[in-house]
Amino acid sequence: MVPFFVLFAAATVAPLCYAAWMSLFREESSGLGFGGTRRVFSGLGNFTEALGNADFLRSFGHIALYCVLYIPAMVGGALILALLLDSALARARRFFQIAYFLPHAVPGLIASLIWLYLYTPGLSPVTEVLGSLGAHWNFFGEDEAILSVVNISAWQWIGYNMIIFYAGLQAVPREVLEAATVDGAGAVRSALRIKVPMIRSTVVLTLLFTCVGAIQLFDAPKLVQLRANAMGEDWSPTMFIYTAAFKGHDYGLAAASSLLLALVAGLLSFVVTKLGNRWKAS
Repeated sequence: MVPFFVLFAAATVAPLCYAAWMSLFREESSGLGFGGTRRVFSGLGNFTEALGNADFLRSFGHIALYCVLYIPAMVGGALILALLLDSALARARRFFQIAYFLPHAVPGLIASLIWLYLYTPGLSPVTEVLGSLGAHWNFFGEDEAILSVVNISAWQWIGYNMIIFYAGLQAVPREVLEAATVDGAGAVRSALRIKVPMIRSTVVLTLLFTCVGAIQLFDAPKLVQLRANAMGEDWSPTMFIYTAAFKGHDYGLAAASSLLLALVAGLLSFVVTKLGNRWKAS
């Protein structure tokens, strides 16, 4: 276990400690700025500034709306596909497992670029088909942009979570399903009353990872924002941190915001785990 802890300390613990140290300082310019900048101790000043920043707080609202749309679509879609593959009527299971998983094999940045092309009028065959049918949809509109981001994320992660659900379904005792069939339960009732309850732990684990991943969303909204100006450069918490650090050069504020984001992710993980344990025990 030593190599794991060495890598964990170098890649996780050390950056967190350094971020905590940076969050206690801020850069100040003297005079008109010709004298350069100097680092001064600010204590919790960066944290209070982040908590008082309307853009930073608004970014969590955007992510909350994103989770409301994304989590049911992704988790529900992955679970439905897994149940279909596990059904007695399924054919070519191996082919569909690979086909559904392939989008996850595409790096997130590349996937976002692909969909950015498919969203762009004049370039995308999707918009051409919609136009020929008399339908007009602005993928970069003020209200539609978040749906474009949800679509990118769901396209990339449904197949991955489908594999996890399908693996969990394989552990369901076949004799239990056979007994349900003998008792007259159809495919849908067996799926909802037997299969899904017996993979509750898998569903809870997937929800936990999905929530933690959603709050760290960056690639998709960052690229969609290039065309959807209404989103702004601080649409998500990670985008706010990126903008504060690499455009505003306020590394203290960025570090404090990062730690606050980690705290929120930890609290969210705790809540999801507690609710999941209650569901498993019910």
